[in-house]
Amino acid sequence: MLNTLLRATVTKILGPIAHLFLRLGISPDVVTIVGTVGVSAGALVFFPRGDLWIGVLVITAFVFSDTIDGIMARQSGRSTKWGAYLDSTLDRVGDAAIFGGLVLYYASVGDNSLMAGLALACLILGSVVSYARARAEGLGFTASVGIAERADRLLAVLVAAFFADLLDSTLLLGGVLALLAVASLITVLQRILTVRSQAMATGEVNH
Repeated sequence: MLNTLLRATVTKILGPIAHLFLRLGISPDVVTIVGTVGVSAGALVFFPRGDLWIGVLVITAFVFSDTIDGIMARQSGRSTKWGAYLDSTLDRVGDAAIFGGLVLYYASVGDNSLMAGLALACLILGSVVSYARARAEGLGFTASVGIAERADRLLAVLVAAFFADLLDSTLLLGGVLALLAVASLITVLQRILTVRSQAMATGEVNH
């Protein structure tokens, strides 16, 4: 949903930055790697200490690298399968760091096993959402459906973590994590059913 609604606007805003990076001789791959390191550091350094709002600000400063590197690749005419692979793989690292940082916090300093469990569920199910699509495409199917795309999940958890910390409201973040876990599970099921439908149409399902 967010990819569709915001892509054009974000591209217009970040386009000049991408152009500047190219003029400075910075490659899209470097932006991808630096962005992932920044997101991971923000999540794994600040979240486990309970500094959620600071971590969100650090993550936000780097998270748009995921869009900038794509714009750079298109502007330079250097969109490659390697770049797409690197970008997709490192996206999974950043996502895992964000939810993993929350797991570490609530499993230690935060001392809340329910919240730790919800964050862990989001981490696992988010990975399965991505795998379900990647594996489908690797087998020649398509599975780009679902109610919980990556951008939706990231925006929801970061906004919730920021305000939950400022307002000292565990309930706010807990509610969002629970909704994300359910939405991710539904998305996995949607993708499985979509691929099964395609497989049945080509006679590749065992009855």
